[in-house]
Amino acid sequence: MTTRKPSKPWRVTVTGPEVTATSSFTSEAKTFEFVRTCLGGDSPADAAKIEQWEGGRWWHFETVTADEIQAARR
Repeated sequence: MTTRKPSKPWRVTVTGPEVTATSSFTSEAKTFEFVRTCLGGDSPADAAKIEQWEGGRWWHFETVTADEIQAARR
């Protein structure tokens, strides 16, 4: 039995005191655009775990915090 690559091989799980949500994307660029939007401004989210599908499984790619996004905008 083989596991097929998903049509959206990037996945983001956004977490915070008032939010937990998972979304999938077709590219790394779209993934990080979503992360910047979710963790910027007045969002209740405080972290985003990014995963990439490779080799038949989801791999942890990076974890980004709201503090990192806000610091990058300064």
